[in-house]
Amino acid sequence: MRIHVTFIDRIGITQEVLALLVARNLNLDAVEMVPPNVYIDAPTLDADVLDELREALLAVRGVQAIRVVGMLPGQQRRLQLDALLQAMPDPLMALDSDGKILLANPALVALAGRDPAGEFVGALFDAPDLQGALLQHGFHLPMREVTFNGQSLLLDVMPIAETLEADGSEPAAGALLTLYAPSRLGERLAALHPNHAESFDALLGDSPAIRTLKARAQRVAALDAPLLIQGETGTGKELLARACHAASPRSNAPFLSLSCAALPENQADGELFGYAPGAAGGTSRSGKPGLLELANGGTVFLDEIAELSPYLQAKLMHFLSEGSFRRIGGEREIRVDVRILSASHRDLEKRVGEGAFREDLFYRLNVLNLAVPPLRERGEDILLLARHFMLQACMQIQRPPCRLAPSTYPALLGNRWPGNVRQLQNVIFRASAMTDSSLVGIDDLDIARTELAGEADEIGSLTEAVEAFERSLLEKLYASYPSSRLLAARLRSSHSAIAMRLRKYGIGSRP
Repeated sequence: MRIHVTFIDRIGITQEVLALLVARNLNLDAVEMVPPNVYIDAPTLDADVLDELREALLAVRGVQAIRVVGMLPGQQRRLQLDALLQAMPDPLMALDSDGKILLANPALVALAGRDPAGEFVGALFDAPDLQGALLQHGFHLPMREVTFNGQSLLLDVMPIAETLEADGSEPAAGALLTLYAPSRLGERLAALHPNHAESFDALLGDSPAIRTLKARAQRVAALDAPLLIQGETGTGKELLARACHAASPRSNAPFLSLSCAALPENQADGELFGYAPGAAGGTSRSGKPGLLELANGGTVFLDEIAELSPYLQAKLMHFLSEGSFRRIGGEREIRVDVRILSASHRDLEKRVGEGAFREDLFYRLNVLNLAVPPLRERGEDILLLARHFMLQACMQIQRPPCRLAPSTYPALLGNRWPGNVRQLQNVIFRASAMTDSSLVGIDDLDIARTELAGEADEIGSLTEAVEAFERSLLEKLYASYPSSRLLAARLRSSHSAIAMRLRKYGIGSRP
């Protein structure tokens, strides 16, 4: 039975309350003092004894109330702490100021094979200098790699500070130590990706080309094999890779990416495969896991794979063949379960023929493949994408919504878009940011001055320019809408008008 006594704090009142309990020969299991409260854990009392005790306590000067409670505050806090430790998936331990383990959660007990409470922390790790370093630096250590029962883990130390000293320093009363598998850190890195739209719904468009791509991608996403994505710059290859990961059985594991063209060979080597402790070029004496370890169980996306050096091509080929690798400066083979997605805007098969890319690696990467169509082959999507990017840009720069004037449609549809979707997005963003009007006109689009300026000298008259655009548009759309009725419905025009223009330009006529 737990009894809560509330009183007005005065000298000696606690002793008087306890004296009443001792006089009744009650065997107290626990007493907690939190003035102006005292909590008593006593044997269960029958109703008469409890009523008599309540009257006696209320007779003490200053006592205000007595009630029976379910649990003492300390017991409640301990229960909550135990529940919190039980729920934490990562191994965790609490240390006192001497580096002795006060408590460990079940994940750490399972990892160690015993409850290490009462042991010094240095005895748990294959790192004799760890305990000395913790004490020397007052438990202020950066995250480091440690070996625990032969397993490489990342150790994070959080000092527990006492009250401030007079000089403003914070003496450490101990620390919380948490161990992470590299893949757990990979999950946190993957969660920092700013684009949360990582499904096939993020691939905007309704053209036959994009519908075909989505249907094929959804099939290959579920197959746990390497996937090669090819397409021009700016077509959205990484967006497609993220969507394939999100639709795969590995969707709950990390997705990490590396641009093979962005780093020199030695840095790309370290980013992908990591550094062994003390390796030359490593940023930490304790070593550093690479993306393959951080993404264990998940997916690694290698963008611009054609730019990978011959040396890294050989290392990647070894990993794809054996499922293991060595860190820079390391001797131990590390085995991980990672799916490799790769992408290139170059023709990899042509690069193989030129001797610039390993043939065996090409076939390892090209088990499954997807080709992302350029924007000029999905002209039906251009206006849809332009409107989406305009709405997105207005929200991003916090300006009132604006829209495209119909006069911009011919320029948008007639442009070749060598930079594809990324170029279109940039053009729309600049137009949204630079104009004060709610209607974006042809003069607000950079393409009106750049892409079309070179054609001006080749055009004899306005009529010729309109006819040239009309012919180009009809030829492009006729491949997807191969009849005058389908094309008229797509262009929201009359059947007779479209049929007349098809005959005029000789489009769709049989030889």
